[in-house]
Amino acid sequence: MGRTVPSFRPALEHEIESWKDFKRALRPDEQKIFDKLMNFARIHADAGSMSARPMLSEVLFISFAVEQEKKIEILEEKVKELEEMIKG
Repeated sequence: MGRTVPSFRPALEHEIESWKDFKRALRPDEQKIFDKLMNFARIHADAGSMSARPMLSEVLFISFAVEQEKKIEILEEKVKELEEMIKG
């Protein structure tokens, strides 16, 4: 019996590749950020394969959100530590 749904990782790479014209239109520094975001999706590919989402872009965007939220939490903790240091 054949598969009806393509494997997730190749499908994800295809989705990322479909954004190449958008990436090309970005400035060089923005292209680096774009690549970083796409790597977030690759990092979360295992979770994405379990999500059974028909639109791969949804997996891209939630991966971006998860990674950015992790960074926000780290920065908030650092701000809190600095505020405590200032207060003495």
